[in-house]
Amino acid sequence: MYSYEMMLLIICPLIFCAGFVDAVAGGGGIISLPAYIFAGLPIHIAYGTNKFASCIGTAVASIKFLKSGNIKIKSALLAAVGALIGSWFGAQLVLVLDEKYLKYCLLIILPLVAVFLIFNSKFGVAETVKELSNKKAYILSILLGLVIGAYDGFFGPGAGTFLVLAFTSLLGFNLITASGNAKVVNLASNFAALIAYVLNGKVFFMIGMPAAICAALGNYLGAHLALKNGSKVIRPIIVVVITMLFVKVIYGFLFTNN
Repeated sequence: MYSYEMMLLIICPLIFCAGFVDAVAGGGGIISLPAYIFAGLPIHIAYGTNKFASCIGTAVASIKFLKSGNIKIKSALLAAVGALIGSWFGAQLVLVLDEKYLKYCLLIILPLVAVFLIFNSKFGVAETVKELSNKKAYILSILLGLVIGAYDGFFGPGAGTFLVLAFTSLLGFNLITASGNAKVVNLASNFAALIAYVLNGKVFFMIGMPAAICAALGNYLGAHLALKNGSKVIRPIIVVVITMLFVKVIYGFLFTNN
């Protein structure tokens, strides 16, 4: 078992990196959750502490995107409601379906998405949302929230990245606005999960507080970079996140069988 100081030395730099990545393109949990587990926290404490720090960091990024005017509030809130409902259904699916079937799908989908982003340099540069009526945009917001929320409740990793891609491809947002909207949805789902972890005593605040500071700093800098450079930085980081998720899925098949 690591000492408290050693745990912080392991966790804090990785949580900063996770916050930075999450603010730009989503998917920071692929980095942050393993950090807590590697540092020696029991799995449920790791999940709860991760949600605590993530909530703080995501709130910081959300505020920065909101102040910049790069969040479409109605679409974001409707998607958040959809995600909360979808996440509940996704959690129920765990009881009746084996997640290996979803992983098989990811093994096909993730490389295709990565290749598409690499070779489509115009993706998410221009905004085409004006081509949709408000009613259609709001319906699509709820639906994408439901679907990705269900994914988050059922499996989870990379949900924020899928939100960015969905807001861009389905609603026509540019990547900056899509990233801003994804933060609001992530904040809602993280907060809902955090309440459950706090009520059950699964948050280690002595680790969570310094981790939250690192997450906030990483999210702030990541959001600043995304707002300043737009798709030039968001697209490649999405590809990196998708690659990490692909490796995680393969690793699960080869070594952990879960």
